[in-house]
Formats: sequence, structure tokens, C-alpha cells
Amino acid sequence: MKNLLTASQIRDVDAYTIQHQPMASIDLMEQAAAAFVNAFTMVYPNQQQAILVACGQGNNGGDGLAIASILADKGFSNIRVLLTQFSQSPSADYLLNLERLKKTNQPIVILTNTSELEFLRDEIVIDALLGSGLNKPLSGAYAALVSAINQSGATIVSVDVPTGFSSEGEIQAPYQGIKADLTISFQLPKINFFFPESAKALKNFNVVPIGLNEAYIESLPSGWKLITNQWVRDALKPRENFSHKGTYGHVLMLAGNTETMGAALLATGAALHSGAGLVTACIPQSGLTALNVSLPEAMFLNREELKQTALNKYQAIAVGPGLGVNKEQTQMLDYLLTQSQPLVLDADALNIIAGNKHLLEKIPSQSIITPHLKEFDRLFGEHQNWWQRVETARQKAKALHIVIVLKNQYTFMALPTGEVCINSTGNPAMAQGGMGDVLTGMIASFMAQGYTCEQAAILGVYLHGKTGDALAENHGVIAASTLSKSIPKTLREYH
Repeated sequence: MKNLLTASQIRDVDAYTIQHQPMASIDLMEQAAAAFVNAFTMVYPNQQQAILVACGQGNNGGDGLAIASILADKGFSNIRVLLTQFSQSPSADYLLNLERLKKTNQPIVILTNTSELEFLRDEIVIDALLGSGLNKPLSGAYAALVSAINQSGATIVSVDVPTGFSSEGEIQAPYQGIKADLTISFQLPKINFFFPESAKALKNFNVVPIGLNEAYIESLPSGWKLITNQWVRDALKPRENFSHKGTYGHVLMLAGNTETMGAALLATGAALHSGAGLVTACIPQSGLTALNVSLPEAMFLNREELKQTALNKYQAIAVGPGLGVNKEQTQMLDYLLTQSQPLVLDADALNIIAGNKHLLEKIPSQSIITPHLKEFDRLFGEHQNWWQRVETARQKAKALHIVIVLKNQYTFMALPTGEVCINSTGNPAMAQGGMGDVLTGMIASFMAQGYTCEQAAILGVYLHGKTGDALAENHGVIAASTLSKSIPKTLREYH
């Protein structure tokens, strides 16, 4: 896992790095600017491209001045530098970089009134106005300037964070900051980059290392973690010689209904493809033929036999995909909730609980629930934005001692410890029905194989997205059944 930090913590890391390298702050700024330029020129290599570097008077503006100088040294010949003078306190490093820039003879425009500025539609605007220090909505001259940049039609590339966008906390609505085509962020992605409302502020982001002290970053307290490929590689256990089907656990999948058997088959298939030794589908009798034809490896448990079955022979029980929400299904779920055995709850299991709120307190400790946005709000109340939603997930996961997998492009996993893990795998090609059913099967499979609820949720979500990313390279849109069958190929890459 990688720590994600707040803006104030990152400033602390800057200071720590400067003190312990040791190095001057202007040298760290130079490193950041060089890293930005390397990433920028990979995307925009044309040295004749018209570029406007818009600089505030703080350290973000100092970065912009250094960027302009480095671009000029690299042969970019059509650069204008815009200096705002909306505040009276330029930083020391800004002033030093301004003196350096003046020696390059780059055209400099000093802006005191936003009406003086003329934008060129074919320019790239490098936004180095305010950076990550802003914690309130834009106003006055900066608001007018940002509006003019957004309306110019130019391509916008932001330095570290779009001006007007908060690094963490509730994203203002309506959003009135810079709307960047690309943001090149220093050392770490900002926490808010992973929230859906960030789409208003940045289309894409890239993270570049600038030499900050990684050991110190990881030593700082943070309730936000980014899942890394290395963590997944370390967590996954290889299948050992002389192991057998019993070694890898038994999943019970309570899912499906007369007209929704596909969800049950997708979840059951994903549990098998993710490595569970045995999977039993507790489905209606009418679905048995479909189960035998599509998944002959799976076993069948008649719904009427559920309460007579010894549940302790299953290492994981998943409930919900395509289940239905009538009285019969409600009674089955209520029964399972009283057995004190951790569950994976999805889809209709969550809808049943949302309609019977007293069942929330019955969810066994170490269970995993996997709601999407609407399911989450039905469970825990309406929310105005995703920051509020994730904070509720954090509180509820801690209070109920469960893992809450709040699904989105960047899925948030709230752990019983109060930490929130963010997943970076997955892509829009996966936006099709059935993907959640596959995820439920994967998580249940990992739980059956002996992973903790936290590990099972993280592995399931990360590898689900990882499989989708591999498929997206060759497919426009990915069917859930295709993804399920591709899980073994993804797992093989880790052993």
C-alpha cells in the first residue's frame, strides 16, 4: 500500500526533504519543474507549439517560471509567460526563478486586469496559478482569469493540481476552477483525484516523482491508502505442491431467481475462475439445467435444504446477485445473518437490508458488502457528494466491523480500522451489466481460500480491474462473462 497525503502533509514532506537531503528549496522546485517538463514533452513534443505559462505569485507560480525556462532550454521557441499580480506577497523562490527567466529573454506579460489578456485557441496553457494550497472557492480576479482560460478553447495542462481544485475534502459544487485536459502531479496523486466529481476539473492525470523522501511519506499517519501492484503480488499465495480442492476452500453462492439466473452463473463462475476449490450454487431448481450446462464444475444446493445444511463446511458465503427481494429471499438472508458467519453481501441482499434497516446491525463481523452508489445511499441515507459518502463508509465500516466496497471507477474500500483503500485498476470498457456479480464471486473465492476479509476485498477489486485493463487493450467493450474467464490469466502473472 502507498500512503496518500493531504496538501499540508505534502508540504511537510517538502520541508523534511529539504532539511534532510540537504538541499535548498529552489533546487527541489527545479527538480519538480524538470520532472513536469519530461512528462509534458512526452505528450506535447512539438517545439513550435504555442505555449502560455500562467503563473501565480506563490510556489506553484515559481514552478511555472522554472518550467518556462526549462522548456526554452529544450528548444521550445513559442512561449509566453503570464505573471499575475493579484496578491502582494510573492514567494522567495518565485522571485528567484523570475530573475532566472528574465535572462532567457522569454516574452513576459504582467497581468493586472483580466480584460487585458488575449488567449490563442491553438495555445497550450500551462496552469501554474495557485496549486494545492487553496482551501476556499475562487473569487475576484483569479475567478475571472480561470473563467477566461476555460472559455479560451486552449488545451490546459495543470501543474500539480488544477487551480481552484481542492486536494482533499468536499469538491465545490458547482465547480468553478480550471478544467484541465491533463494534470501532472508531483510525487503522489491528490486524494480528490479519485473522486467522481474530479471529472469536472481534470480529464487525465499523471504522477511524476520529484525526489521527495519516500520513507518519510510512508511514516506519516494517513487514513488513505492506494493499492499497489507490489502489495497484491506479495499478498497472493502460490498454489503449493500436494494441495487439493479442500486446500482452497468452499464457496456457497446464494443467488439467482427465475428470470435472473445469469447473475448467479456469473458470480459462481467467477468464484471458480478465481481459484476456489469448491463452489456450491444455492439457486432455484429451475436454474439447475443452466448451471450444469454452463458450469459443470459447480455443485447445487436446493433452496429448501439451506436451513438443514451445516454452514460451517463453507469457508465463504456470498448472497445477493439476482436473488430477488420477496418474503422468501428476505427470510433466507435473515437466517444467514443470525449464523455469525462472515458473509459477502451484494445486490439484492443489500436491497433487502435497505428495506429492513434493523438487519444492518445483524451483519456478522468481518463481512464484506459491495454497494454501488444507489445501493449505498439506500442503506445509509442520501449524500450530497462522494466525500460525504466515503466518510460515512469509513464510519460504518468501523462501527459494524465490516469491509465496505463502495464501487466506482476508482473503488473505495472502507476497512474496520477506519482506513480507506483506493483501487486504481479498471476502466470505462467495463461499464456493463454483470461486472458486480463477477466481483462478488471473486471476493468470495479469496475469502474461501483463507484470506482475511480486508485482503479478500482488496485482491478481488484490484484483480477484477486488472483483468479488465488487460482486456481493454484489445476490446472496445468487455462483457462480464469474458472478464470472468480471463481471471486465471491475470492470476498466472503473479506466480
